[in-house]
Formats: sequence, C-alpha cells, structure tokens
Amino acid sequence: MIVCYARGGGLGHLTRVRAYLHTVHPGAAATIRTEWPRDPAVLARADEIVVDAFPAGLDGEIEAVVPPGTRVVHLARLLRWDAYRPLIPARPLRFHRTWLAEPVSDPHLAYLESVSDEVVPLALADPPAPPATAPGDWLTAPEDRLTASGDWLIVHSGPPGEILELVAYARESAVLEGLSPRLVLVSPAAPPGLPAGVAHLAVRPAWPLFATAGRIVSAAGFNVVRQAAPYRHKHRMVPFPRRFDDQFTRAARARRERT
Repeated sequence: MIVCYARGGGLGHLTRVRAYLHTVHPGAAATIRTEWPRDPAVLARADEIVVDAFPAGLDGEIEAVVPPGTRVVHLARLLRWDAYRPLIPARPLRFHRTWLAEPVSDPHLAYLESVSDEVVPLALADPPAPPATAPGDWLTAPEDRLTASGDWLIVHSGPPGEILELVAYARESAVLEGLSPRLVLVSPAAPPGLPAGVAHLAVRPAWPLFATAGRIVSAAGFNVVRQAAPYRHKHRMVPFPRRFDDQFTRAARARRERT
C-alpha cells in the first residue's frame, strides 16, 4: 500500500498527488492522508510513503523516524525557500528519491540533494477526467456543452477577493484586445458580488475545458500552470502571494516559455 501525506490549504495538494499516483503507480492501492501518520503500525504497513510538496511538512511536523526498510519519497515543487527553510528540523526525514515536479531554486535543490539518495524530474499526467468534464461528453452536441468555443475561462478555487480580481483582469484584458467574449468562472462557488454577465460553472477538473477556450485566466498555482502548459499562448496568469508557494517565479517562467 502507498501512503501519501498531502496537506495544504486548498485542493491543489490532492490534485497533485492523484496525478503522481496515476503517473508513477497506476492502479496501485493508495491512501491519502492530510495528517502525518504518527501510528508506527500505519507506517509499517506502507510499501511507500509519499511526502508531498513540503519535505518537513507544512509546519515542520514530520518526524524523521520511519520503520526500517520503508521506502520514503518526496514530491517536490517550487517553494519560497527562504521562508520555508526555518521549518527544517535538526534531524530531517531522508528520502530514497525526490521527484521534481517542477524546477526549484538552487538552495532548495541543494537541500533536497543532501537528504535524498537521488533527485530526478517527473512530468505529471492527470488521470482521465470524470464524465462531467470529459471531452468526449461535453463536445458531443452544442446543447450539452459546458462551455462554448472561444469562451474566456476564469479558473480559481481561491478566496472570493482573488476570484473577483481575476474577473476584473479578464474584463480589462478583453477590452484591451477589442474583444467581447463570454466570461465563464470555473470555481467551486460563485463569490458574492460576481458581476452580471459572468457565468459560473462548478465543475472539476477544469483542464478538459482548456482546449476550446479563447483565453484561460488564472492564478499561478502549480496545477493550473502545469495543466494549461499546452495552451500557454492563451493563458493569462495573475500570481498571488502565498506563505510558501512562489507563484511569482512560476508565472515569470511560464511567460518566458510562451515568448
């Protein structure tokens, strides 16, 4: 059994771990936990323990002791390393392998190399979309489509204030481009004050809708930037400050790749 420890403030950690399991262990039995398993019996039953994003846990809660012979791997993404580094304990957890889901900063990479037997890149692939957004379903007939070709998608599951900021950015961008697209917010809930004329669609995942979108407007979180990579020419990102996630560096990288 694979035990994945994925803790975070939103749903991004679950999306990333599901993609990891689909990419590296398709069909394997796995459990995803949002609290570090302190019961030795739980850890002893695991064939592999996967630590997502934060090598010492979100708050430095991961203990260095795991049962002998248990394989421990780390799924790493870009962090604001100067902010996160103080949480590393004196006896850090050691990894058999660290998977780099995206490039990290040099100091971050140096640390990972010091606590890992090997550090290798990993291109994540998402599992097939459920019927709600599977392309084979929503492209079959116009009356069944969730979005129409050319719609501008505003994709975000963050705080209402950030959603409204993305909506305002999309509207301003459309004016600057001389376009009048239909705006569709793809989010678990519509925030109070959503402007009239902006449609709301509560479906997950959003990525199957990207192919026919006129524009994709989002923050610069790990998952949406990865999933929108094939459509970088029409992806517009507004990075937001986070405790540890470096959305500004990720957005800058993606923009360089677009040019």
